[in-house]
Amino acid sequence: MLAETSLDPQEALVCTMVLVAAAGEEITDREIGVMTGLVQTLPVFRDFSPDRLAVATDRAVELLRESDGLAHAGRLIRDALPPRLRETAYALACEVAAADFFQDRESVSVLEAVRDELRLDALVAAALERGVRARYQVV
Repeated sequence: MLAETSLDPQEALVCTMVLVAAAGEEITDREIGVMTGLVQTLPVFRDFSPDRLAVATDRAVELLRESDGLAHAGRLIRDALPPRLRETAYALACEVAAADFFQDRESVSVLEAVRDELRLDALVAAALERGVRARYQVV
């Protein structure tokens, strides 16, 4: 079980995305598609197999079922990520929130919790959010 272990950096990045996706009533197909696409294309996931993605996702969901799952996940994520990957984690979380156009209030609340747990500079976080919002604009 995830609660008894630590995370490696790639698992922490996946866990961050799952936290935001699972904040709503259920993880949507759009959110799954965004997470899968990011894992398949970003250099940080170069050696991360689809099997590892499935395992990391399942373990993150298990963690969230704990009574203090969000807080526990946040600590595990922060501990697993070197400072240079904390911005990456937040950017990925923003991508997942943008999958539903930042409309799910629960996801936005979790996004704020992730930002705080990762101890990101407010200006950096705002820039990451704005960049993702710009990418997801519709006509």
